[in-house]
Amino acid sequence: MAIIITDECINCGACEPECPNNAIYEGGAEWKYADGTGLKGMVKLFDGKEVDADAYQEPIDMDVYFISPDKCTECVGFHEEPQCAAVCPVDCCVPNEDIVESEEQLLHKKDFLHLAD
Repeated sequence: MAIIITDECINCGACEPECPNNAIYEGGAEWKYADGTGLKGMVKLFDGKEVDADAYQEPIDMDVYFISPDKCTECVGFHEEPQCAAVCPVDCCVPNEDIVESEEQLLHKKDFLHLAD
């Protein structure tokens, strides 16, 4: 499952540089699928939606840091545990119960995000 950042976030920013997929953004920030990945141009996501990887996306949260669930792999294939959760001083990086993915799915997502790197 993807990781989410709860409203308890203190906006310290410790999590952002730790993400190997560049899936974490400051509250209110526009973001791109291409940020920190090998994605370029039109890509088809796992839910079948087609997006322009280079186009800016609306912020997911306006007030606190947020994680793009389409880019979160829980650090599978990079680290033993999600690095955002490991460095968070207030333990607000938690599993998103609404997005459950197997380790195999997370590895596939990692490969998809970084295929062209």
